Order: sequence, then structure tokens, then C-alpha cells
Amino acid sequence: MTADIVSIPRAALHEQAATRLRQMLIENRIPPGAKLNERELADVLQVSRTPLREAIKMLAAEGLVELLPNRGAIALALDEKDVHNTFEVMAGLEALSGELAARRITDDELAEIKAMQFEMMAAYTRRDLPAYYRLNARIHAAINAAAKNPVLTMTYNQVNARLQALRFRSNQDGEKWKRAVKEHEKMIEALSAHDTHAMRDVLLTHLNNKRDVVLEQLRREGAGAQGAKA
Repeated sequence: MTADIVSIPRAALHEQAATRLRQMLIENRIPPGAKLNERELADVLQVSRTPLREAIKMLAAEGLVELLPNRGAIALALDEKDVHNTFEVMAGLEALSGELAARRITDDELAEIKAMQFEMMAAYTRRDLPAYYRLNARIHAAINAAAKNPVLTMTYNQVNARLQALRFRSNQDGEKWKRAVKEHEKMIEALSAHDTHAMRDVLLTHLNNKRDVVLEQLRREGAGAQGAKA
């Protein structure tokens, strides 16, 4: 388990620790269900226990971490039913975001999303999954922002937090990653054409495909664990 070492200003210590810890959780450097070892994390992040605990509380509020009585904090672990239910809600939120964004997006917002798409494709060409995922997440957030509905954005952020690590992992299969890239290209086309129906459809397809990949991974891991016990 490692984290990039950077100088952290005192005033924002817990926030920057939360940023780096969030990245470690999303990128599965801390696996689902793992206990967060405060001593080890304080050393890795080069912060004291106080800002680290504040950072953990922030991530618990986001849904990335669970705080258990008398057991400390663990990385969120979703079972198959949780994944199915959460993706079902998220697909609806993404589809509504896309539909409203296609109707309301400004030229400047569209240009910014296209610029991020260009950077994301460069990361895909390099097979740089962390960079690709960060840009991918920014694109989805920008589409949501272009919908211009603060209640939708608040709900979107709450639900999406539970899925970030799983969405990151869903691109680790080469063919499925390629399919996701094609879906993103269709999103840009639909946004550019202000085609609300096409945008809604591609985002529903995109999220349902993500769900299927994640469920397949969970089942494969479960089968592997059962085989190891046999």
C-alpha cells in the first residue's frame, strides 16, 4: 500500500489526506472490506492521527468507508445485491443527467467536456488506468453539472460515492474497457447534437454494462475464494 508523497499545508491537512486516501480506496490499493490501519496510514500519508481521523470521517460521510463500533473503519465492501441495487439507482441518475445536459449544456461546457474526452483518450492510448479514471469521473461529473439541477447533483454524488472503486475496476478488462470508450464517444456525439433521447439511452447502456462487468468480477472472485477453501 503506497501513496504519493507531497507537501501538505497545515490549514488543509485533513482535506488533502482525504483526497489521497480516497484515491487509494478507489484504485483498490486498500481493498474492499480491509480495515484501515491508522498507524500505517498516518505513516504513508505523513500526517498525524488527528487529521487522519478527520479524513476517515469525511470518507465515511461520502460512503467510501464504514465506521464500525469498537472495530474502527473498513473500506466499503458491497455484496452482489448491494451492487445491483446501487447501479440500478445510479443508471437512472446518469440517464436523467444526460437527458437534461443534452437540453441545457452551453457551448463552453461542451467544449470543456470535449477537451477532457481528448485527454481521456490519450490516457486510454497509454493504458494509464488511474489517469483515465480520473478524467472519466470528471466527464461524468461535468455532464451532471450541465444538467443544472442541484438536487440531482446532490443525490448523484451520494450514490456515486458507493460505486467509485467498482467503476474503476470495471475497466481492467481490455475488451470491456474498449467498449466503455466507444460509449463515451457516443455521449459526446449525443451532447453535441443536443439529442436528449440518444444521451439518455447511451448512459443507461453504459451504466448497465458497468454493472454487468462488476457483477461478473464479484462472482468470479467469489468462486475463486470458494475454490481456495475446498
